[in-house]
Amino acid sequence: MKAPDGNKLAILNALNQGGFISGQVLGEQLGISRAAISKHIKSLQEMGLDIFKVTGKGYSLNSQVGLLNQAQIQQHYQALGATTAKVEVHPIIDSTNSELMRRIQAKTELESGTVIVAEMQQLGRGRRGRVWQSPFGANLYYSYFWRLDDGIQAAMGVSIVVGLAVYDAIKALYNIEVELKWPNDIYLNKQKLAGVLVELDAQPQGPCQLVIGIGINLQMPESFSQHIDQAWTDLSQHTQQLNKNQLVASLTYHLEQRLEQYSESGLQSMHQQWNALNAFAGECVELNTGHRSWRGICEGIDSQGGIRIRQDGEVKSYYGGEISLRKAQL
Repeated sequence: MKAPDGNKLAILNALNQGGFISGQVLGEQLGISRAAISKHIKSLQEMGLDIFKVTGKGYSLNSQVGLLNQAQIQQHYQALGATTAKVEVHPIIDSTNSELMRRIQAKTELESGTVIVAEMQQLGRGRRGRVWQSPFGANLYYSYFWRLDDGIQAAMGVSIVVGLAVYDAIKALYNIEVELKWPNDIYLNKQKLAGVLVELDAQPQGPCQLVIGIGINLQMPESFSQHIDQAWTDLSQHTQQLNKNQLVASLTYHLEQRLEQYSESGLQSMHQQWNALNAFAGECVELNTGHRSWRGICEGIDSQGGIRIRQDGEVKSYYGGEISLRKAQL
């Protein structure tokens, strides 16, 4: 699917003002025919946008979340007492994580704290090679670059930190309590709301460059939801106050606060906060490495971010990004 051209983005921006706008008015504004407007609208609908038409009124965008706007993100970010966010907004990208990783590998000068957000990802990725459904304008696709001077070992607990930052942002904006599933999922009412993908470029010794990817379901179109292979939810089902630009600002602010805390004291206090939000606390779970699987009772995480599992009265910690954890089917 090709990126939207200038006319499609202009139509989107007009629809994003709210209410109805006629095909004739849109055509006059852009200097193109009503038939061309209709063709662009159809193309936008195929990307996952919920645009509907009412005879005599015109087109309307059925969306609570709005479109990304760099200036508005800055305003919301500064309202939190921060200075200037280093945010890039892209209409369409293959993957926000991939873009930052490419820049790292090309030795492009990147400032720690650089954020890339997009309206749509064509090759959105989850853990273990899974596809992350990324329809246009519907959800949040977000990546944050962080340079960690303490080396690769210190990066082990970062997904724990990021989960808490997502919790902080959603709690602050919507007063919604989410739960955290090890190592990097965010649940709401036992359904997946968001996911985290931390990727890194590092040598055993020396600084570590991390790309922190966060995907949050905001208003998932029905046509895309059928491709999701687990119970899911989105924020539009739980709040009427959605503002994507405000969420980007809040997420960036809280992520920076948590990463600073992590730099200073590791998971010293955060692992207990995480355990209070553990989605599988005290439940029978199954761990899977792809080669073997085993069951036990989930006892939360330890101070290094490893998952603690009780089997036959003995508690062991397990580490590693390629371990899958799910509730055991009894």
